[in-house]
Amino acid sequence: MAAHWRILLRFRSATQALIIFTFCLTVIHSLGNDVDNCDKLRLGQYQCKEPKIDDATQEPENCKDRLAWVECLPAPNVSCRLSNGTMSKFSGGEVGFNKSIPCRNVSGYSYKVAVALSLFLGWIGADRFYLGYPALDFWHPFSPSITHKKYFMLALCFNSRDLRNR
Repeated sequence: MAAHWRILLRFRSATQALIIFTFCLTVIHSLGNDVDNCDKLRLGQYQCKEPKIDDATQEPENCKDRLAWVECLPAPNVSCRLSNGTMSKFSGGEVGFNKSIPCRNVSGYSYKVAVALSLFLGWIGADRFYLGYPALDFWHPFSPSITHKKYFMLALCFNSRDLRNR
């Protein structure tokens, strides 16, 4: 009977030692790997600058392939790994990484041409086709809108005036 108790005590002490070892290993691992890449920082650990907006397009100046890049500054006393692999502790004034933001590619189109197409050929959707929205252009003539009703009323007025003068 005493041998049975000794086996249970050995098993219990071995289990406690295993639990303590696992706990220590977890603490050491979490303390050693708390530094992550700068681009993986959590919200609140960095602040991104506002992009420079182009007055003509009202979109970021460096918009390419529907993405624009902004500079982000990690918060003071945040340590992270830069893209080149070096560790850095930031004071809040240095750029740590660049983040992409979505934007529209609106360059290459003339505002004056788009307005002229909208005024003269807007009833068939030529302005939308010019601006690169062919799906909207395809459905535009088939959708009843206020604009279509205006054109229809103008056509009726001119036709009825023409009929009276004959």
